[in-house]
Amino acid sequence: MRRYAKPIVTADSLAELHGPSAGSACLPVHLDWSGSPQYDLDDPARLVDYYRAVLIEATKPADLHDYLDRATLIRLWPSLWLSPEMRSTWEQRFPELPRPENGRFAA
Repeated sequence: MRRYAKPIVTADSLAELHGPSAGSACLPVHLDWSGSPQYDLDDPARLVDYYRAVLIEATKPADLHDYLDRATLIRLWPSLWLSPEMRSTWEQRFPELPRPENGRFAA
């Protein structure tokens, strides 16, 4: 049986990522359908959760442009838990994203 594979969406360019990196942010239901779409981005754990949710649930580049910040994404990239397919797709498109040391991701 074949599973439905959600397409991986990437930004048009990292320079177009102008979303929040601090304060409070609320994601629309298509990006966070969990019922808790409010994020305190000053809390490091919630910031990671927010960035991961946007990367995984984005349906179009505009979602990424509106809700992610370039510098924050680059800083968080090595520690974000993402599927190997998503990580590879983004890293091939944007070689400036830092690779985890020794092929291991931060916990």
